[in-house]
Amino acid sequence: MNKPVRHIAILTGALVLSLLVRATWVQFVRADELSHHEKNRRVAIASFSQPRGDIIVGGKPVTGSAAGDGDLKYRRTFTDGAMYAPVTGYSSQSYGSSYLEGVNNKLLSGTDDRLFLQRTADIITGKPRRGGDVVTTIDPKAQKAAYEGLGDRKGAAVALDPRTGRILALASTPSYDPSVFSGSGKKDQTAWDALQKDKGKPMNNRALRETYPPGSTFKIVTAASALENGLATDIDAATDSPDPWVMPGTVTRLPNQNPTAPCKNASLNVAMQNSCNTVYGKAASDLGKDKLRATAERFGFNQEYFVPVRAGESTFPKDINRSQTAMAGIGQGSLTATPLQVAMMTAAIANDGKLMKPYLVEELRGPDLSTIEKHKPEQMSQAVSPEIAKKIQRMMEDTATKGTGKAALIDGVTVGGKTGTAERGKGQKNLAWFISYAKASDGSPVAVAVMVEPDDSVPDTEISGGKLAGPIAQKVMRAVLGR
Repeated sequence: MNKPVRHIAILTGALVLSLLVRATWVQFVRADELSHHEKNRRVAIASFSQPRGDIIVGGKPVTGSAAGDGDLKYRRTFTDGAMYAPVTGYSSQSYGSSYLEGVNNKLLSGTDDRLFLQRTADIITGKPRRGGDVVTTIDPKAQKAAYEGLGDRKGAAVALDPRTGRILALASTPSYDPSVFSGSGKKDQTAWDALQKDKGKPMNNRALRETYPPGSTFKIVTAASALENGLATDIDAATDSPDPWVMPGTVTRLPNQNPTAPCKNASLNVAMQNSCNTVYGKAASDLGKDKLRATAERFGFNQEYFVPVRAGESTFPKDINRSQTAMAGIGQGSLTATPLQVAMMTAAIANDGKLMKPYLVEELRGPDLSTIEKHKPEQMSQAVSPEIAKKIQRMMEDTATKGTGKAALIDGVTVGGKTGTAERGKGQKNLAWFISYAKASDGSPVAVAVMVEPDDSVPDTEISGGKLAGPIAQKVMRAVLGR
């Protein structure tokens, strides 16, 4: 072979080798990346080539599939979409998926590895690919009570089963219908753009992701910390709590919402019934930031968790002085919490101090209805001892019968409650909070947190947890109890 031919042969061989290396790299090393690339049209065609599995509430699907347009054969449909949107999220041909639709996308679309045997059997028998189902913990009656109770107001409501952590209701208003942009047409784009521009922010999940000052609902945590650290032992004994009380290092008096309430040197119990800021603010200041934060963290603060959807982190601040600690002790200042976190606080007290991890999915099942995964209740912490929890239960039950929590009362049922009014700063309306639980012979089957964000039509004098949020909490508890 002469020299020019040899050079050509070597060059040709090198080109063939580089082509083989490149083909191997694309087909094997980058296969997964390319198959899931957002601009790979084949991914979308495959995803929407068959009906998705369903999200189940109370034994019935709240999702479905309908004929789509063009090469995307099916689009997602939602029953009572606005009511369940904080739970289901959305599944859109153009905008992806979120919440349970997103977390369980592979199972619902039938591509989950756990469906391999089912897919193989379907290929052999010639059946189209089928998706699995997501069975939620949501109680449809409780969800309806929460959603309709909130109505056209901004707000959120969460109900938990304190014994297991099951999320029974997860409502956020204003809401949206995920069906209106589940396709890829012009109408879908118009609907999506309108939701993005809506000043009411209907796509924000206020129950799970938004954080707010929890106001006086946090006093149950402050009470727990005071009892746990020996600052108080008898909930009916007088405290050293002057009224007025000047916060340490300042000349600022901490005001009580009701200036005529018997807050001077009031016991923890009387102070809970009348929501005395002076008693609980001073208790928090005397405890100090570290002890109060440690208690708050056992109730779930300062940590991120998944239900399996990611929940926002509720924060107890670290670098604060004694007066700022006093503000945190009454649920103000830089303390923030999601409505889910406030419900978790309430549930832990109702469950004798045991905090169960909240969860939204009871079971994942295949298209043949076989169980793929079953949730097992999991304890997050022992927030406080059973003895302390029972003392706070009595305080909350006295608050419901004798104090500000009467809106939660249900005939023939033992109910604990606590109101909260949270200030948000100049130019913003206060938030109205209400927490409550109901007792049964085998423990507490429901704990509720409701937050209402009043608009300008509501006079400041009418903003209170008992007036705005309490009736909603009662309706949710009634729904769970079957009353």
